[in-house]
Amino acid sequence: MIQEIKVKNYLSFRDEATFSFEATEDTFAEDCQVVQIDEKTRLLRFAIIYGYNASGKSNLLEVFNFLSDFWRYTPEESEKGTKVIPFKLDNDSPNSPSCFKLAFYVNTVKYLYHLELDTKQVYLEKLSYYKEEMPIMLFERSLNNEGLSVIEFGTDNSIGNSFKELITGHCLKNMSFFAARDKVNVSLPLIDAAKEWMKTQIIPAIDQNTDLSSIAESMASKNQSFNEYITDFLKDADFNITKIYSKKTAQKIPNALVEFFIMNENITDTEKKRIQDEKVYEFNRTIFEHTVENKNGKETYSLEKKEQSNGTIHTFGLEAKLYELINYKSVLTIDEIETSLHPDLQEKILYEYLKNHSRTQLIITTHNNDFLDLTDDLIRKDSIWFIEKDKSGNSDLYKLVDFKGIEKINSLRTAYRYKRFGATMK
Repeated sequence: MIQEIKVKNYLSFRDEATFSFEATEDTFAEDCQVVQIDEKTRLLRFAIIYGYNASGKSNLLEVFNFLSDFWRYTPEESEKGTKVIPFKLDNDSPNSPSCFKLAFYVNTVKYLYHLELDTKQVYLEKLSYYKEEMPIMLFERSLNNEGLSVIEFGTDNSIGNSFKELITGHCLKNMSFFAARDKVNVSLPLIDAAKEWMKTQIIPAIDQNTDLSSIAESMASKNQSFNEYITDFLKDADFNITKIYSKKTAQKIPNALVEFFIMNENITDTEKKRIQDEKVYEFNRTIFEHTVENKNGKETYSLEKKEQSNGTIHTFGLEAKLYELINYKSVLTIDEIETSLHPDLQEKILYEYLKNHSRTQLIITTHNNDFLDLTDDLIRKDSIWFIEKDKSGNSDLYKLVDFKGIEKINSLRTAYRYKRFGATMK
């Protein structure tokens, strides 16, 4: 689970911004929304972020995407760059390193990760863990005067010089230590536990461009447990859908259209080669069974995916990702959860997630300020964050509980609309 993340000089975050899942002493919903890691640490399972358009909400979610991608990034050449994007609205930031610090737990072990890099190279990458109060270094990677990576290992992960040289040799200046470590067959238990969490437990952010339906269809064709889960959810949400079945279907492709499929960026290289060889396109065909009541009593009709509303398809896909979060992953971010969803349905989606007792974390951004009046009914006050840009273009991130007197406010929604907390249009 994530405890805290700090970001500086990345996208709209010129100054260091801190986002934390640390829970206050508030006892509301702590049985399902707070995870007690140890005697001192209580972490939240949910966070909601408010801010006007272009304030930096999406950029905060992109921090998680960037780190997740960077840990896997394996450029063939050291001149390919790091893909980091610094703050660009002044003269100094584009020429300075971007900085990320992540504190997280794998089971009960706390790790601290530190990364500093610019568009060309990594200057510092460090992983530490905690036995007691002070962090213990597992590895530290820096850049020498010749522009080459230098890696030092802590005593808790000491390895032979030959393996150290191998990892260092694979670690180009524009890639993560973790991508290089995968190329060397050596046992590093403490580092690998962190690496496995970092590279597998953060689900790519969901935004308006995410093809949720294809993900959901793939899951529905393979996973009966998910089929039952999503059918129960849609039925309970009054979609009158009583069954969903999806199966893989093959269709011949005319020679003239083969090139069109091969140019599709969403198709894997393996699939492109198969299409080129077999000239057959495989896809999931999903049928939604609707049960209605009319003058004849109850009747059932089967409809194609294309005959469903945007809200139905979006809910179908969104719940697939939440099912994946609850059952397999740790962290999911959703940008503007209200897209194509009725406010009551948004509330139900959050309720169904929050009632689960799990070590998972969900971050959403939204313009739906109705959620603010669900504190003490659904959402904890320490889960609410705001973000706004100042005149220089820097995004400022802060939380609701930093404000004094919020317990005396009858309607947080009204207070927000009247600019009590900022993060609204001027």
